[in-house]
Amino acid sequence: MKIYNTLTRSKETFKPMKENVVKLFVCGPTVYDNSHIGHARTYISFDIIARYLKYRGFSVFYLQNITDIDDKIIKRAVSTGKDPMDLAREFEAKYLQDMKTLGVENVNFYARATEHIKEIILQIETLLEAGFAYETDNGVYFDISQYPDFGKLSNRKIEDLKVHRISPDSNKKNPEDFALWKKKNDPPTWDSPWGTGRPGWHIEDTAITEEYFGPQYDIHGGGLDLIFPHHEAEIAQMESASGQKPMVRYWMHTGFLNVKGEKMSKSLGNFITIKELLTNYSPDVFRFFVLSTHYRSPIDFSQEILEQSQNSLNRVYKFCETIDELLNVENFTVDEPAPEESSPHKNLLETVENQELDRLLKETKLKFQKAMDNDFNTPSALSLVFDYIRSTNQIIRQDEISQKSLQNIKFFFNEISDILGFTFSSQPKKSKDHREEVLVDFIIDIRKKLREKKDWELSDEIRSRLNDLDIILEDK
Repeated sequence: MKIYNTLTRSKETFKPMKENVVKLFVCGPTVYDNSHIGHARTYISFDIIARYLKYRGFSVFYLQNITDIDDKIIKRAVSTGKDPMDLAREFEAKYLQDMKTLGVENVNFYARATEHIKEIILQIETLLEAGFAYETDNGVYFDISQYPDFGKLSNRKIEDLKVHRISPDSNKKNPEDFALWKKKNDPPTWDSPWGTGRPGWHIEDTAITEEYFGPQYDIHGGGLDLIFPHHEAEIAQMESASGQKPMVRYWMHTGFLNVKGEKMSKSLGNFITIKELLTNYSPDVFRFFVLSTHYRSPIDFSQEILEQSQNSLNRVYKFCETIDELLNVENFTVDEPAPEESSPHKNLLETVENQELDRLLKETKLKFQKAMDNDFNTPSALSLVFDYIRSTNQIIRQDEISQKSLQNIKFFFNEISDILGFTFSSQPKKSKDHREEVLVDFIIDIRKKLREKKDWELSDEIRSRLNDLDIILEDK
């Protein structure tokens, strides 16, 4: 199993620090507003990663923080006349509801920053005692000159931090030093050895992960925009405080989500919240949209692409419906696999039987697992599923299928549902007639043979006519 490591800029064989136990931390939201679809892209991606790691037999402890104290929260609270803590709890609840609706259900624990002030203060004290931090009239700062490896994750220089400074302090040793503790009198504040105040953003995450994981753990995830300076600061803090390297074995980052080629932002008017999205599309449609692009690649959002995702999902729903009908689903359940198929992680590679259909299923399962083992390549995995549906439809049209083979297909799609987080089995039935799907596959087969004979004119005409019916073909 290979994972791309942002730190080494290469794919590496995945090997957790403790045998089959995986400690996974992903930066959570700053809860001052409704979560947007960019957040959703990241959290769906890591939900899939956690799901697949579990499927592969790992015990996963997935930790996420909630930044519930921040200047953005206080500013929003002042503008709305609310208490900052009340505002944070309000948007935290909305975020958790969004995640539940999206099927992001593998986070074991959400750790609030305000409930870990003690741990934050202890880590700051450790950095002060070790000479990596210092106090001024305005707060406590990390001395970046004491950590020469700063920038190793992003491959950037310390000087680049200048563009990220929010409030320069003339008493700082270096302009790029970042705050660990901010001395403040306006609430919310907490007592500390340096007076009342609030924690800096970066120290929240390392104090939380050290509390639950220790100074070193397996995977740290987040969006690309967090690499610099946030994740760089985390590395500097944790490795300086503990004296142990590396802080994290594998750094994983999701690509940007753009809206029609432009970065999503409120100023451009293309800011889309998760709640707004889900008024028009199901969670499965958005999840399919996310998984159709590799998690590390940029992804462009548009209504047209969502419609394509809906059409693709409908094809899967129809296929699963057909299998249910052939199995007489009213009298058949698959809550538990047959004894011979049991394994610690419901292995997709179980033995199947019977002729061409079973050979195709076994081959698809092998390829599916190979795609997911290759840095969680969901686009390839989905492509294999659709190839399988197309080929199986042909066989179903031509041959009588045994109940055992149909059961194997049903088990396979239940496992796909578990791994990718879809709800294939719970979709409402749309039609009792499977002939339309079979007919489309038949036309595609004919066109393929025409292309093999280099009859480009007729094959192009078929593609054009299918396009008129909103059936989009791409020749690769």
